[in-house]
Amino acid sequence: MTADSTYFDVVIVGGGVMGSAAAYFLTHEPLFTGSVAIIERDTSFAECSTGRSAGGLRQQFSTPENIEMSLYGLQFIRRLKERFGPDADVSFREQGYLMLASETGLETLRENVELQRSYGADIVLYNEAELHEAFPWLSTEGLVAGAFGRSGEGWLDPFSLMTLMRKAAQAKGASMITGTVTGFAMSDGQVEAVELSDGRRIGCGTLINAAGADAGKVGAMLSIELPVERRKRFVFVFDCRDAPGRCPLTIEPTGLYFRPEGAHFITGLGPLEGEWDTSDLEVNHNWFEEEIWPRLAARVSAFEAIKPTGAWAGFYDYNTFDQNAIIGRHPDFDNLYLMNGSSGHGLQHGPAAGRAISELIVHGAYQTIDLSRLSYDRIRRGEPLFEKNVV
Repeated sequence: MTADSTYFDVVIVGGGVMGSAAAYFLTHEPLFTGSVAIIERDTSFAECSTGRSAGGLRQQFSTPENIEMSLYGLQFIRRLKERFGPDADVSFREQGYLMLASETGLETLRENVELQRSYGADIVLYNEAELHEAFPWLSTEGLVAGAFGRSGEGWLDPFSLMTLMRKAAQAKGASMITGTVTGFAMSDGQVEAVELSDGRRIGCGTLINAAGADAGKVGAMLSIELPVERRKRFVFVFDCRDAPGRCPLTIEPTGLYFRPEGAHFITGLGPLEGEWDTSDLEVNHNWFEEEIWPRLAARVSAFEAIKPTGAWAGFYDYNTFDQNAIIGRHPDFDNLYLMNGSSGHGLQHGPAAGRAISELIVHGAYQTIDLSRLSYDRIRRGEPLFEKNVV
């Protein structure tokens, strides 16, 4: 490291919800007295995965760690005003998730609900008749059950949550550096500095990879195999004249989802085969006409007459190994921490992941939720920990 290099005790690559959460918890940890910097390529966050997400919060996962992180995310959001002041608001709409199942998915759904309830999640399992009674606008053809979050589930404004944490970290002294990472200086199991495209060199005591959908590229710069890549997803907006009442975020067995968004609705469906080009954020509008609308109309008769009004695209930080987050210290580096690969549920797990990384850095071990099973070690051992409920 040259004498005139800028140095920080912790450097975070990526300023989305993960990076902002890590900065927030470090700067608000009484035992941490070091300096923190976030390096972000686009400080307008116009193309950030966080701001382009659907903003969901649910406990309906199949992995205990994900359930616990979601429950913490819920607690965090419910106590925003205590943390950030009386004006803090992320527009949380607690209208629930409704996970639908056909006969082939019934046993898995039942097992998941039992696990979720064992951790205190307020989930109820409806049979077909109970589904029809609770949601009379929903066609139950081909369905045998549905899991509904009676409380604690819904959606929020992702940009607001990210911004609250980042600005609170900056208020405590965290620096925001605009720049594109092009490489790293490494020596004897340590990352010594981050190299930027404009020639700047940022020295670091600890490095956190929170680079979202580009985390795998950052890993490659560090000569580590990190199975995280971009996966493009579209979100379509539509109007419905005879909108169904009391509509939760509803997820079909095929993966199709829809939910209210103010006076409108949003919907999406992952690719049925292959993947879309991830070199841009262009939307394939034919996907809505050909695949999504027919499925919407088959499940909700009112959706036969709808009007598409907009759409956007975003990237999942997709973990190709097991669709679960990779959180913790990398085994080959003394000072490299990972918070990557949440595969579409990073927003709701951001606060818990940020707290977890802060605990590892400050205390050397997890103090609250034990996320050891989400460490990089499982990838090296070739032992996936699959998350079944990836939407």
